[in-house]
Amino acid sequence: MLMPSPSSQGPRGPILVVLHQEHSCPARVGRLLSLMGHALDMRRPRFGEALPASLRGYAGAVIFGGPMSANDPEDYIRREIDFAGLALKEDKPFLGICLGAQMLARQLGERVGPHEQGEVEIGYYPVTPTSHGAQMCEEAFPSHFYQWHREGFGLPRGATLLASGETFPVQAYSYGKAVGLQFHPEATYSTICRWTTRGADRMNAPGAQPRHLHLEAWHRYDGAVERWIASFLRRWIGEGASAREPVRASAQVRASAPQSASISAQ
Repeated sequence: MLMPSPSSQGPRGPILVVLHQEHSCPARVGRLLSLMGHALDMRRPRFGEALPASLRGYAGAVIFGGPMSANDPEDYIRREIDFAGLALKEDKPFLGICLGAQMLARQLGERVGPHEQGEVEIGYYPVTPTSHGAQMCEEAFPSHFYQWHREGFGLPRGATLLASGETFPVQAYSYGKAVGLQFHPEATYSTICRWTTRGADRMNAPGAQPRHLHLEAWHRYDGAVERWIASFLRRWIGEGASAREPVRASAQVRASAPQSASISAQ
């Protein structure tokens, strides 16, 4: 487990966290942000919790994944897509993971939809960084990331492609201070155990990997993923950080976020 060193700067601004299931949590991303000194303001609009009218006072915002689609007609989906636009308007760091990345793409005018041949990505798949993606942070870009989705999107107009994949070509992109990740760097071993148990039927879809390969691949790839996401979060939340100037933010140990998560991917 990565343990950032305590910060001498005191607590930092809170992070607005959007979750989509009653018992889901921000897993590793939440833990690392907490260790960096950020309180987590967790909201579940799906269950009637309101989103703030402004991100003034927040250090940034994260929308996580969920089993729903960014195309669903429910009001909370529209409100979350609009919320991504608020982060862009107020020039706040925004991170969209899986569903959150798809919502950001929708906000930027891009279509979100299933693979033409019905393929999914459920398991560990190779992801290749572009030259921009390779410079996202000081840690090397991992060769594989954990995935759990059936929909994807094209590169939004004006966005920068950061990483690509074979089945779903757009795996990571940036737009100003916003970053969308199609993959799940927040997933821990317990996350994967939970998703592959409660969502076992998803592994029958075309292109999905069997459960034992998920667990085997975690041991092979997760060390690199954890180092990368810790480095990436320091860069992403760094105040005024340029794309070529890594932010080596130290961290203050706070109450850590839970390590597990309920099924929160597509």
